[in-house]
Amino acid sequence: GMPRLEEVANVALRVPSILLLDLLYKCDIDGKLNMSVFFYLAGHLLNVVVLALPLRHIVMLYLHILAALLLYMGHQISKDYVREELRYGYEGAVYLDSLAFNRFVTALTSQIILSTLCAFLMKTRQVWLFSAHMLPLLARLCSVPHAKLLTVNAFSMGLTGSGIVIFLLSNLFVPYRLARAAYLELLQVIELYRLLAMGISLWNQFAVPVLFSVFWFVLFIVQLCSNAMSGNAASAAHQGILFFLLTSVSECCATPYSLLGLTFVVSYLALGLLNLCKFYLGGYAAVQNENVMHRGVTEGVTLLLLALQTGLLDMQALQRTFLLSIILFIVVTSTLQSMIEITDPIILALGASRNRSLWKHFRGLSMCLLLLVFPVFMAYKISLFFHMDFWLLILVSSCMLTSLQITGTMLIYSLFMVELFCSDPIESLDEVIYWVNAVSRVLEFVVALCVVAYGTWESLFGEWSWMGASVIIIHSYFNVWLRGQSGWRSFLLRQEAAKKINSLPKATAQQLQQHNDVCSICFQEMSSAVITYCRHFFHGNCLRKWLYVQDTCPLCHQTVRPSPEDLSEASGDAPAERDDGPEPFAQEEQENQDSSESQESQNEDATPDPT
Repeated sequence: GMPRLEEVANVALRVPSILLLDLLYKCDIDGKLNMSVFFYLAGHLLNVVVLALPLRHIVMLYLHILAALLLYMGHQISKDYVREELRYGYEGAVYLDSLAFNRFVTALTSQIILSTLCAFLMKTRQVWLFSAHMLPLLARLCSVPHAKLLTVNAFSMGLTGSGIVIFLLSNLFVPYRLARAAYLELLQVIELYRLLAMGISLWNQFAVPVLFSVFWFVLFIVQLCSNAMSGNAASAAHQGILFFLLTSVSECCATPYSLLGLTFVVSYLALGLLNLCKFYLGGYAAVQNENVMHRGVTEGVTLLLLALQTGLLDMQALQRTFLLSIILFIVVTSTLQSMIEITDPIILALGASRNRSLWKHFRGLSMCLLLLVFPVFMAYKISLFFHMDFWLLILVSSCMLTSLQITGTMLIYSLFMVELFCSDPIESLDEVIYWVNAVSRVLEFVVALCVVAYGTWESLFGEWSWMGASVIIIHSYFNVWLRGQSGWRSFLLRQEAAKKINSLPKATAQQLQQHNDVCSICFQEMSSAVITYCRHFFHGNCLRKWLYVQDTCPLCHQTVRPSPEDLSEASGDAPAERDDGPEPFAQEEQENQDSSESQESQNEDATPDPT
């Protein structure tokens, strides 16, 4: 209803101000006259003020502009009517000549409608305030000579102009009062957290992402129509539709305003693509499960930072087209990486949970196939488009790593499915999965390291910039240092887990028969097992996987450490002899029983005598 209409109006009525700001930025103000600089700055100030106005004030502004346009139309109708009368040459009474009467009635009807509309827009019943343009018609009705009609028409225009000037002078200080009110409100929230809250409130109130996205789409459609009408469509057919679209996009990011608009558009497109991927794989419920990293923000920020770092705005049209294609290539690669992060756990869960739904498996595998083929296609296309150098090699290799990563996921899925049709579980499956993932992570780490090395080289021996240096530092921390730290920690955990498993004693057939239970981790029968210090039996592989996550026993949560009897076994004692002695678990139980008895006796002593 009305709230929805208000949201649309809040965006639509602010777009013209951004279009004018974008147009002003493109103007050449190097200038022949100082007046052009004045108009440039005044235009910027006026549009920024209009852009920041509350919605009700913007609506009032547009209503006044529309009323002014209607008054202009009324004067144009009067001017055309006077010209027609002069050309016709009939000076008698209007109602005595049919042609003159028809022309008069038509013009008068139009004028009455326009005056009524102006009064309606200004919310007043005084229609006569907007009827000055009807004076030439009234003069003709009174049989004023044709020579005087032009004078009357000029007088009516002067009358309307005077009214507009008086209205503007009476409202001259309205922008000042609005600015002063905003300044006083700002003084009340001068603390940082309140400023931040106010900034977020204004961001939501003005719907900044939607506003700039709509502005950019309007600009892009106008540019497409302009290129099609100017004959560029024929050259586009020769060079390819992709190059034509890239050229149009590059021409729509030549100013800071249009670049910001493109940033939000890319962010929304990435969000839509990621949501489509979630919906295809998991249905509507998967779309509702939001991840902060999968909201398209990364792709938009990536485009903006790369554009600012490479000086996209300062380039000529053709250079900007080629550079923008590389930036968009990086953004698409980032989006594909996010799609892999969505697809990877879903396809692995399908394999590990032994899901029997063929439709779910088909959707997962088809998405994997797309993520496998599309990066290779992108890398092939960009290698044809540009001359291969070290920077481009890094881009292509990062794109190929995306395909490599999804290949590893499909390989692990295949192993899960093979295990599904095997009677016995594959003992070394976990190790194979780890090394498949490890190879993929190492290659990603090497590519990230090459990017940092090349960026550092360019900063030291090429063009230095704070933007480039900050991007390299951020890239070094997140993609090199944290990734390397995580991989090394994972490797050490596996080494520690393997060492603990190898140091634990193996259960004999007699011990397994006495235990006569399933593994508490996988709930499968045990033909072989290891025994922890707390005397719990587990499959060796199951306990190893558990120790990769935490180093406590799954049942009693004691720290898993080598059994003391393992030392005697190492010195030559037989496993059977080890069972004759008292078990540590039995000793602990006896100690717990003794301590509980002593506690009970203390409680009895502490109880007061009822007598």
